[in-house]
Amino acid sequence: MSKKRIASHLVLFLMIFPVLLFAQEDDLGTEVVNIVKPYTPTISDAFKVKETPVLNDSVTTQKKEVIYTIFSVPVASTFTPAKGKATTVEKAKPIKLFDNYATLGFGNYTSILGELYSNFELSRTDNAGFFFRHNSSQGDIDGVRLENKYYDTSLDGNYTSRQRDASYNLEAGIQHQLFNWYGLPESFDTAPNEFIAAFDPQQTYFSGYVGGNISLDESMFEGLSAKVRYLGDAYSSSEFNIRAQPEFEFPLTDFTLTIDGDVDYLSGSFERNYFAEIPINYSFLNAGIAPSLVYVDTDLTLSLGVAAYASLDTENSDTNFSIAPRINVSYRLVDELLIAYGGAEGGLEQNSYFSFKEQNPFVSPTLQVMPTQQLYNAFGGLKGKLSNSVGYNLRASYGKENDKALFVMNPLNDIAPTEAYQYGNSFQVVYDDVNTLSIFGELKVEMSDVFTLGISGEYLSYTTTNETQPWNLPDLKATVFSNFNITEEIYGGASLFYVGERMDRIIAFSPLVDPFPTEVTLDGYLDANVHLGYRVNERLSIFVKGSNLLSDNYEKWYNYPVQGIQGLLGATYKFDW
Repeated sequence: MSKKRIASHLVLFLMIFPVLLFAQEDDLGTEVVNIVKPYTPTISDAFKVKETPVLNDSVTTQKKEVIYTIFSVPVASTFTPAKGKATTVEKAKPIKLFDNYATLGFGNYTSILGELYSNFELSRTDNAGFFFRHNSSQGDIDGVRLENKYYDTSLDGNYTSRQRDASYNLEAGIQHQLFNWYGLPESFDTAPNEFIAAFDPQQTYFSGYVGGNISLDESMFEGLSAKVRYLGDAYSSSEFNIRAQPEFEFPLTDFTLTIDGDVDYLSGSFERNYFAEIPINYSFLNAGIAPSLVYVDTDLTLSLGVAAYASLDTENSDTNFSIAPRINVSYRLVDELLIAYGGAEGGLEQNSYFSFKEQNPFVSPTLQVMPTQQLYNAFGGLKGKLSNSVGYNLRASYGKENDKALFVMNPLNDIAPTEAYQYGNSFQVVYDDVNTLSIFGELKVEMSDVFTLGISGEYLSYTTTNETQPWNLPDLKATVFSNFNITEEIYGGASLFYVGERMDRIIAFSPLVDPFPTEVTLDGYLDANVHLGYRVNERLSIFVKGSNLLSDNYEKWYNYPVQGIQGLLGATYKFDW
């Protein structure tokens, strides 16, 4: 503030101060004051601060200008930098792939294993190949007096073509199998050697098939698969089966409509039934359609559908209709860590002589063949990955089947046995309505190609309608398997599986007593297997296999013990023609 403005303010204060003092002592009264001119305030000019103030200081010094020069001196150096070089990446040796291989192995019980696979590249889009396999053993099971050898030989061929808008595959094959009904009841343990020597329990199966499939791209007709199969045996039994399954797909706005078709024709005959020379003929024509609406999202996969079937029994002029759910849903709760899934499925399964002998080769050629209707199988579970190498699956299910096929021992015919399978040493098929409760769990560990481990187990509980027991169905199944590579040359694997108790029934027919059933229990069994291999070079490998290492002659079927410890030594050679 300027000195002049300070002085004016001081004079004004001295003039007003006495008035204020007298005002406190005398009463001045009231007075009217008229303002003639309104007050108009003015603002005086402000003094701007100079941008460059002048320093008025007596103590100032003037900076001295410094002048300097650089004096360079050369320095001798013997260091020579090395030239840069890119680091090399170690390349893995490419695995040589061959189009063909041959395997030959020999083991105890006079076992022989032979395989030959070959593939021919006809063109850039066409391939053809064949696969030959032979597996046999001369038997010699401890405690078995009858012949118990077996043969299993097959030859399969295929032709594949992959075109721009379609691909198709043609295949054909033949198979020859030989088995023996060596499971005689204990009552024949004291049978004379002459009877055993004259007994011929041999059964042979011969089958062949022709089939193929075609797949189309960018077409509502997705594809078609078809197969024709024939089966015959040493007792003049025969079976003919033809099946075709077309697939259609219609994209909608948010869903995809899929329609699966199924046409299955089965016809067969047996020369006689179990007790009398009365032929058995069967013939079924099954036609089904299964439409589904499929929705796929980032986390949700949903399929809603049904399966409707019409089954015509042409031999008995009987037609049955059935409908079953086809529902599947999967939802990713936590990425790949936790996935919930569930649904309900059903349909019609056409049983056949071929499917029965594949499950149990000791059936008699006197079977009743009919389809099984699966009303539903409701299931739900959780699956996922605990890490990139560890996966799991937990599932529970409950299903209902009508006319489920059960294997049961044929009765011992004490009256007049004329065939080798009438001595209580073969199996028949009975049908019953069965409800099944299943609880299943598995764990898989895959450490690349070095180590693989799998553990699975299933608990099963059955409820039958007419039969007293679920014949030959186990209540528990468990499996442990592992594959590993010890070095680049040495590899191997091991497996251990357990099958729980099963129930069977035996019936004796005698002219002196009425037929009476007796239930028998088959103990659960544990089977351990291991194999080791050594890669001599990229073409040749040698291997050794061991089976039933616990040396348990368990009975997979009643009165049918298996071979003890089995060993097999062989080699595999890869080549190109």
